[in-house]
Amino acid sequence: MMRRREVIKLLGGAAVWPIAARAQQAGKSPTIGFLGATTPTIWSPFVGAFLQRLRELGWTDGRNIAIEYRWAEARPERYAEISAEFVRLKVDVIVTSGTAAVLAAKQATSILPIVFAAAGNPVDTGIVASLARPGGNVTGLSNQASDTVGKRLELLREVIPGIHRLAILANIGSPIGVLQMHEAQAAASSLGLAATTLEIRQAEDIASAFEALIRGQPEALYVVSDLLTTNNRVRIITLAQSVRLPTISDFREWVEAGALMSYGANFPDLFRRAAAFVDKILHGAKPADLPVEQPTKFDLAVNLTTAKALGIEVPPTLLAIANEVIE
Repeated sequence: MMRRREVIKLLGGAAVWPIAARAQQAGKSPTIGFLGATTPTIWSPFVGAFLQRLRELGWTDGRNIAIEYRWAEARPERYAEISAEFVRLKVDVIVTSGTAAVLAAKQATSILPIVFAAAGNPVDTGIVASLARPGGNVTGLSNQASDTVGKRLELLREVIPGIHRLAILANIGSPIGVLQMHEAQAAASSLGLAATTLEIRQAEDIASAFEALIRGQPEALYVVSDLLTTNNRVRIITLAQSVRLPTISDFREWVEAGALMSYGANFPDLFRRAAAFVDKILHGAKPADLPVEQPTKFDLAVNLTTAKALGIEVPPTLLAIANEVIE
């Protein structure tokens, strides 16, 4: 007869039996629920990097793993709905990116592993207990290194040496928007810049924010990037250009829309590294035991067409280190 402690030992072992082995025993491949914040077209570089790394680690969609893609199409209200669907489907891992999406997934389940490819300040937003010991069922990669905001402002000062007044545009309806707004204010103060904050909560607030901005006569605009501001980036840049205001943010998409510069984490690299988290979890690791990692690759993009239109001469030394220059 099997002893009680042997039964407990077996049951305990089953709790950490690798997901891949359990799925194969059940006659199916492990399943990833992939929650994309926008659309497949916009996220194609991120998905491509994620899939490539999975293949390098031995996982191929349709062969030994299944991926269920769901796209929120820039509608944050869909995050909860999609997360709940993944719970019903009993996927083995949920993969997503962005603070609001991660929080929605976390609220939907405290059991299914969740891997975030990027989230700003995951500790202060309540995603994880700490970077070293995430706790719970969530882990992944932060896209916000501690000195990134300061670095953006330093780059801005290289291009506009005599800058004294800065405007900061932020969505205060977003937890990460508020946190990064405070970081930008602190960084501006440390560099001796007088900062005016323009707070918005919805797209309809943007025009009135620019009316207030003009009164403050800033010499540059720092945009705290989140889903609201990014979805309205063309409108924001158009308004900024109408008052000849150079703009800086974190994603290259802003520079494509006409911003002067962007500096931030390389997102394809973050998604590539997220695949390694998924691999570890499928082989039995617990999210609580996998420390949150920070970005190691950063991209600087410069729009020379915008610089010329604004009469700004970008130093050759800065152009030499730029990852992308739009002319």
